[in-house]
Amino acid sequence: MRNTDKTMNELYKSLGKLFYAVAICDGSVHLKEWDKVEEIVKEKWLYVDNFTDRYGADAANQIEIIFDWLLEYEKTSEECFKEFKKFYEEHPNAFSKEIKSLTKETTNAIANSFSKKNKSELDLLAQIDLLLQ
Repeated sequence: MRNTDKTMNELYKSLGKLFYAVAICDGSVHLKEWDKVEEIVKEKWLYVDNFTDRYGADAANQIEIIFDWLLEYEKTSEECFKEFKKFYEEHPNAFSKEIKSLTKETTNAIANSFSKKNKSELDLLAQIDLLLQ
């Protein structure tokens, strides 16, 4: 099944939720975690594919947009992970091997960016790893 712009935009929104879930799972999002998300989006996610949003911008920018929105509206880590998981289960074809690998790399980098990994982050990273096998 071929991925559409709409599906891929939703994929990147879901990734924003997942990355926020990792950052907030210890109770707060630290500046280093936000900086890490911005860095990896610019260095890696923008080059994954050629999908664009309705304004012609790279769809991967949705990661930062959603993450930033969640900072303001303070959803829980559990809520965000459940939303990501639901999208993943409904659209497994949107997750290429490269996207799965980069997702794991990004979640680990976020968890390591501030005071290394704590127990809640380790638990969530294990759930992510199991889901993306």
